[in-house]
Amino acid sequence: MKSFSESYRNAGVDITAGYKSVELMKSHIARTNVPGVVSGIGGFGGLFAPNLTGMKEPVLVSGTDGCGTKVKMAILMDKHDTIGVDAVAMCVNDIICCGAKPLFFLDYIACGKNVPEKIASIVAGVAEGCVQSGCALIGGETAEHPGMMPVEDYDLAGFAVGVVDKEKIIDNGRMQAGDVVIALASSGIHSNGFSLCRKVFDIDNNNPALYVPCDDLGGRTIAETLLTPTKIYVKSILALMEQVDVKGVSHITGGGFYENIPRSIPDGLGAKIDKRAVRVLPIFDLIAKTGNIPERDMFNTFNMGVGMSVVVPAAQVELALEILRANGEDAYVIGEIVESEDKVIL
Repeated sequence: MKSFSESYRNAGVDITAGYKSVELMKSHIARTNVPGVVSGIGGFGGLFAPNLTGMKEPVLVSGTDGCGTKVKMAILMDKHDTIGVDAVAMCVNDIICCGAKPLFFLDYIACGKNVPEKIASIVAGVAEGCVQSGCALIGGETAEHPGMMPVEDYDLAGFAVGVVDKEKIIDNGRMQAGDVVIALASSGIHSNGFSLCRKVFDIDNNNPALYVPCDDLGGRTIAETLLTPTKIYVKSILALMEQVDVKGVSHITGGGFYENIPRSIPDGLGAKIDKRAVRVLPIFDLIAKTGNIPERDMFNTFNMGVGMSVVVPAAQVELALEILRANGEDAYVIGEIVESEDKVIL
């Protein structure tokens, strides 16, 4: 007998919709299978057997995050197949800062009403993010919350686990004055600063200007530009670590340059960043102009076109740039490490 509760459905939760969602998402999840996956979806826990061959002292590294109010943009555009990339990116881009290779990912979707096709579309994006980062989607949860959020609303969060050999953990203890800071270009806003974007562009009122092609954005609309998925840097950083002495990696998220770059720099040293070298994307210029946002606030809120920063020895800069570019990154030098009590000098 199939599970079904008329009473529960009348209260706002249709468990049969959940079963249909799972069936629709199976093909997307299958794309993420990597060696180590033990269980399929549907059990009470996701099973993964990591290959630790060659590791002297494996260390697990975990990260969890969501997409913030960028979800609002996906809901307004009724486009849900990329927001999952953001959820994965926000987690795996964090754990790669330690040098950890992502192993597996789990997602959590809370929704006002479970529309199976929409949930499957969200999970398709999650699966794409897992493929890009080389990890498996081994489980998740979709929960209907009638009465807590409107039927069209949802929120998305995720959890990633990776592994790194203890001796290969990226440790800023070896960083020194004279090391060089390299920028890895972002794909856009990524998933931070959207509360300010919503205010600047009147997103909550579904401003019609969001959907008009904009010359400042090369003919793209503000809406589609804001919804551009977060870039995932896992494979390029792992490739870099194989040949270069990586001394620090920062994922530029909420808090921008001023909050994130210091997280990879030890006391007594600072990153002297040449603002003129930063390749600011057009969307950030448009935000600053439209909202009359001071430059200091822009650099303290957004990534400004730099999704990740990497610190390497001066002698290895050219090699680092060559490897990063060969792995699809728009990489360039934006500064150097100096002796300073200020962690970021802009």
